[in-house]
Amino acid sequence: MPEVIAFDVNETLLDLRALDEPFQRLFGAPGMRTQWFGTMLQLSFVGGLTGSYVDFTTAQRAALRMLAERERVALTERQVTDTVALMERLPPHPDVPRALARLAGSPLRLVALTNSVATTAHAQLAHAGLLGLFEHVVSADTVRRLKPAPEPYHEVARVCGVTPGGIRLVAAHTWDVSGALAAGCHAAFVGRPGAVPSPLGPRPDIVAPDIATAADLILERDAGGPPAAPMPPGHRP
Repeated sequence: MPEVIAFDVNETLLDLRALDEPFQRLFGAPGMRTQWFGTMLQLSFVGGLTGSYVDFTTAQRAALRMLAERERVALTERQVTDTVALMERLPPHPDVPRALARLAGSPLRLVALTNSVATTAHAQLAHAGLLGLFEHVVSADTVRRLKPAPEPYHEVARVCGVTPGGIRLVAAHTWDVSGALAAGCHAAFVGRPGAVPSPLGPRPDIVAPDIATAADLILERDAGGPPAAPMPPGHRP
């Protein structure tokens, strides 16, 4: 039974839609933020597949330059730096603080597992008021292998002193859920707007429309009892 609940950060906990307006200002068209993020993931994954590791921040900067070149928009280095820095100031999705606080009041151990570099991850969670709810913040950059490769999930197991089977990943990305399952972990898929489970491969035993519902099911299945009473964010039992 899972005892460590590892949360993906970007899109799962934090709302990237806060970047829509800045990208609209830069490129003058809707939907540029989603194209940028998708290009960034592609660059990161290609780096992993070809054995040329690319950290998330480097991929974000490169993807922004590619998008600007494609759209024939001249961006200065300052604009690139300032835009990527906005990743550190994302708000949490509205359902996140209370759901995480409820889980933190249970016997389960909460960990953040992200492809972001460690400094960015800590800044993100601190800005969102969530940092104090996590026992550890694990960056895939420490093992120089990004999710969905097995190494980041196994790093959580190492840090927490459990087997992969003692971990449940919670993510809004099918590739992340698939990676966790392939690494021997459990998983919960969160159906953020536009996200649906993959029809290929093993399916997670929890599929929920939001973090609040996922928390209910995790408490029921992994904590062995009724949902815990809420506790304020930033407090650990």
